[in-house]
Amino acid sequence: MIIFLLVGIAVVMWVGLAILYRIVVATNVVDIVQSRTSTVSYGTGQQAGNVYYRWPSWMPRIGVTIIRLPVSNFDIPLRDYEAYDKDRVPFEVDVAAFFRIYDTTKAAQRVASVAELSNQLLLIVQGAVRKVLAFDVIDSIMTERAKFGTQFTEEVMDQLKEWGVEPVKSMELMDIRDSQRGGEQKSRVIANIMAKKTSHIEMQSRTEVAANMKVAQTAEIEANQAVEISKQSAEQAVGERTAEKEKRVGIAHQQAVQEVRAQEKETRERDMTVRRVELVRQAEITKDQQVVAAEQDQQTRIIIAEGQLEAKKREANGIQIEGAARAEAEKLMQLAPVQAQITLAQEIGQNPGYQSYLAIIESVKAYIIVGSEQAKALQDAEIKVIANTGKTSEGVAEVMDLFTSKGGTALAGMIEAFSQTPMGKLALAKIGIKEDMANDLDREN
Repeated sequence: MIIFLLVGIAVVMWVGLAILYRIVVATNVVDIVQSRTSTVSYGTGQQAGNVYYRWPSWMPRIGVTIIRLPVSNFDIPLRDYEAYDKDRVPFEVDVAAFFRIYDTTKAAQRVASVAELSNQLLLIVQGAVRKVLAFDVIDSIMTERAKFGTQFTEEVMDQLKEWGVEPVKSMELMDIRDSQRGGEQKSRVIANIMAKKTSHIEMQSRTEVAANMKVAQTAEIEANQAVEISKQSAEQAVGERTAEKEKRVGIAHQQAVQEVRAQEKETRERDMTVRRVELVRQAEITKDQQVVAAEQDQQTRIIIAEGQLEAKKREANGIQIEGAARAEAEKLMQLAPVQAQITLAQEIGQNPGYQSYLAIIESVKAYIIVGSEQAKALQDAEIKVIANTGKTSEGVAEVMDLFTSKGGTALAGMIEAFSQTPMGKLALAKIGIKEDMANDLDREN
C-alpha cells in the first residue's frame, strides 16, 4: 500500500515538474537546447518543433542548457566611429547594418548569448568600414555613399557565414562628419567640403535664377516683338486691303472711262458711217448731174456740129469731105471725155464696197480742194488756161505744172493746136511768133 502511495506521489511530482518546466518557444526566437548527448534547436519551422522541457542543468542525465537566439531581423548600429581616408584625413561615420541568423546551431556554437553575438558582429562591421574607407578619398566617400554601403556588405559576407548570420540588405553609410575630440574640432575638411558644395549649390541656384530671369526677359521681349509684328502685319494687311481697294476702284474707273470712250468711238464711227453714206449719196448725185450735163453738152455739140456741117455743105460742096472729117473728129474729141465719164461712173456703180466709197469721198474732197486752190492760184497769177479736151481738169492740174516738162509740153501742144486754126494762124502771124518758130526749127534741124 505504501509502495503504491509512493508511486502515486512520484507520478504527481513528475507531472507537476513537467508542467513547470515545459517551454513553448516564441515565433521570433529559436532555443538551442544542449543536453548531455545532443544539441537540438526548437522554434517555429524547426524540425524538432517549438516545445521542449527545460530541465535544470543540475539534474543528472536530463538537465539541459539553453541558448536563445532571435530569428527576426536585428540591427547593429555603428555610431561616432572614427575612420581615415586614403590620405589619412580623420572623420567620423555612422553606419547601420541589418542581419538575421540563418543557422542557429552554428551561431550557438560561436556565442553564448545574443549580446555576445552583437558585440562580435559590431567588431566585424568596424573592421570592414575601416578597411574599405582607407582605400578612397574623402570627396568620393561623401558623394558615393551607396557604393560604400555595398562594399561594406561584401567585405563582411565571408565572416558572417562563420557565425551563421547573413545580411538582410546592404549596409548603409548614414552620416560622415569631421572628427571631434574633447569638444574641440580636430578637422574642418568635411566642413570645408560642405561649404564648397554649399557655395557651388548657391552658385548653381543663382545661375539658374539668372538664366530663368534671362529666359523670362527674352520671352517678354519675344512676346513684345510678336505683338509688334502682329500689329505691323495687321497694319500692313489694312494697307494692302486699302491699296487693293483703291486699285480696284481705279481699275473700275479706268474701265468705265474706257467703256465711255469705246461708246464715244462707236458713236463717232456711226456718225462717220452716216456722213460717209451722205457723202457717197452726194457724190452719186453729183455724178448723175455731171452725166446729165455731159449728155446735154454732147447733144448740144452734136447739134452745133450738125448745123455747122449743114452750113458747110451749103457753102461749098467741094469741101464736104473735109468738113465731114473735121466734124467727125470734133465729135470724137467731144465724145471721148464723155465716154470716159460714163465708164468711170459705171465702174463706181458696180463696186459699192466700203473702200471704194471711201476713195470716192476722198477724191471728191481732194477734187474740191484742188479745184479751189487752182482757181485761187490762176486768179492771183492772171494766167489763162485753154483746155482742148472735154474737161478743164484734164489739162494743167496745177499752176506749178507750167514750170515743169509736163507744163511745157502742154503749153507747146496748146500753141501748136492753136496755130492749126485759121484764127490761130492769123493771130500768130500778127505777132510774128509762127515765123520765128519755123526759123528756130530750121536752125535746129
